[in-house]
Amino acid sequence: MTSPDLTLDEKASLLSGRDLWSTKAAEHAGIRALVLTDGPHGVRFQTGEADNLGINASVPATCYPPAVALASSWDADLVARVGQALGREARALGIDVLLGPGVNIKRSPLCGRNFEYFSEDPLLAGVLGTAHVKGLQSQGVGASVKHFAANNQETDRMRVSADVDERTLREIYLPAFERVVTEARPATVMAAYNKVNGTYATENTWLLTKVLRAEWGFEGLVVSDWGAVSDRVAALAAGTDLTMPGDAKGDHTVAAAVRAGALDEAVVDRAVARLRAVATTTGSEKQDVDFAAHHRLAREVAAECLVLLKNDNAALPLADTGSIAVVGEFATTLRYQGGGSSHINATEVDSPLEELRKLLPEAHIDYARGFDPTGTADAAGLRAGAVAAAAKADVSVIFAGLAERDESEGFDREHIALPAEQVQLISAVAGASRKTVVVLFNGGVVSMEGWHDSVDAVVEAWLPGQAGGGAVADVLTGRTNPSGRLAESIPLRLNDTPSFLNFPGEAGHVRYGEGVMVGYRYYETADVAVRYPFGHGLSYTTFEYSDLRLADVTADTATVQVRVTNTGDRAGKHVVQIYVAAPKRPVSTPVRELRGFTKVALEPGESVVAEIRLDRRAFAYYDITAGKWAVAGGFYQVQVGYSAHDIAVQVALELPGDADVRPLTMDSTVGEWFGHPVVGPALTAYMAEGMTEEQAAAAAEHQDMVRMVESMPMRPFLGFLPNPIPEDKLAEFMAMSVQAV
Repeated sequence: MTSPDLTLDEKASLLSGRDLWSTKAAEHAGIRALVLTDGPHGVRFQTGEADNLGINASVPATCYPPAVALASSWDADLVARVGQALGREARALGIDVLLGPGVNIKRSPLCGRNFEYFSEDPLLAGVLGTAHVKGLQSQGVGASVKHFAANNQETDRMRVSADVDERTLREIYLPAFERVVTEARPATVMAAYNKVNGTYATENTWLLTKVLRAEWGFEGLVVSDWGAVSDRVAALAAGTDLTMPGDAKGDHTVAAAVRAGALDEAVVDRAVARLRAVATTTGSEKQDVDFAAHHRLAREVAAECLVLLKNDNAALPLADTGSIAVVGEFATTLRYQGGGSSHINATEVDSPLEELRKLLPEAHIDYARGFDPTGTADAAGLRAGAVAAAAKADVSVIFAGLAERDESEGFDREHIALPAEQVQLISAVAGASRKTVVVLFNGGVVSMEGWHDSVDAVVEAWLPGQAGGGAVADVLTGRTNPSGRLAESIPLRLNDTPSFLNFPGEAGHVRYGEGVMVGYRYYETADVAVRYPFGHGLSYTTFEYSDLRLADVTADTATVQVRVTNTGDRAGKHVVQIYVAAPKRPVSTPVRELRGFTKVALEPGESVVAEIRLDRRAFAYYDITAGKWAVAGGFYQVQVGYSAHDIAVQVALELPGDADVRPLTMDSTVGEWFGHPVVGPALTAYMAEGMTEEQAAAAAEHQDMVRMVESMPMRPFLGFLPNPIPEDKLAEFMAMSVQAV
């Protein structure tokens, strides 16, 4: 599409920002300026001095639970409601594009930005990311799915090359983006800072043109991460349409490249057309926002996200508790979001302590600070005060976790331990208390070793957003039955994590040496114990599975039907998790992989049949030699689990698999030649014709020796044959293999 109403210089100028948060306008050509702003879990709109690091003040907005918490809901409908609310607030401020969601995979628990990402699993991240985009864009506000691609660390993030093989990209790091693009049609995709296999993401033609556009059909605008483009011409040619922020020098460079014949003007025209389309499809009449209603929604959402990890001795809920010792700075100063560009100026923030007092007016609640997150107060004195309070209470509730300075955009964590003074506090309080509950606030997983076994209950609150104080109180008191499930594994040790030896890399490269064995895929396959597995989460009631069956089975799809029953005495919600264990494949394969899920709400004694469709991709792996998804033939196990480790019921499913017929060459192995469905029998018959009786007898006697040469290419193998195969006959066999494809 050409733009005859614009000069070349005008077109080039449109393709970079006017300032930090807006694009340029060309009113005479019908192109209005766009306003883009952070972030995934709230609107960070700055009217004063702007920055992209979350330093300067922004307009008050609702801070919803970040993705680290939201993912633990395993509830796409809930995520869509958050997206809709974000859209309403963005519209109220005249925002056209809200930068999010982040669907990058949690490769290592050390990534400083993990709080902005959903999961270690691409299916869960993709389904929830899709729901977020659909909800947001239903309000006339565009999404910017980020950070494309393989952006899994903050260390050297603007230069590092993520060196990752294609199968791992296709199966782990790209599927969440693929699902969002194909199912939700986001207005924009944000190209990441980092390189992918040596080429900057913003200049990566394979990523932005071949995969994103040609394969997935993306028709929207590709925008750079802020400051990610160093070569405007190369970026435009590769598929980055809009460079942010402003770049006047680069605009001139683009125009000069077109005039010099180094860049086709059609590339510029296409980018302008995509910008025009976003300006046309986003933006609508501003509307008022009911911030009180949004705060209530934030509380409801956060309560759905909390994960009850442990609950021994009926420590929770607290409804009938007479006296409670509340311990920890985070009980009064809520830790509810991460640092960096997504930092929201919340409209209000709940205090967990005050919300507990509201819900338990009859209980005697004492508070002890316990620790100082800044490290300036006397730790021993604070600890002694907490122990004294705990000794007099029926139950102690410790609010622990990480300070915002410990995890943020811009740097990675160095370990997963809680601060030493908090570990000492938990142990001391647990030693003095009748029952001890620990509530954790953290954007990335933390180790529980050294204190876990001495406490009765553990609640993982993650970063619960501005209404997290009320949400925690709702769960602790039983007003809300916890239904969150872990979206990432919690290891026993950092050393046990699959990326431990390859994070964060060296000399400008980070090697994804673990391949597809990310998160639970590694732990389950290598039989490495974890503190809590992916998908784990408890409830105040109990659930059981029965009557597992498969329906509507085809050659490579099936529908899972399983009955779920609430066998306890409280209403609750349960996440049905479907895993698939594949048969032997020609590639390394995890023990099981999440292939479907749904969340059901059940009254006591109620049961429902959950139904989940498994498509072809649920059984496929990416075949790099054929350049396509392939299904291996054999018996699959379709498993229903309470987590990736705890499988309740399973059923076998036999699939015929894809016909693996490929052209043969002289570099194909002996095994591939003799195993070819057409050439194999013909080659065997031909060789038998040329054998003497003695040779045939010897061949029959030494059949096992064939395995010794299966992996040998045909070319050198021919030299070992007593009767050479003529070249024209070999050519005939190879032609037969081509015709069979």
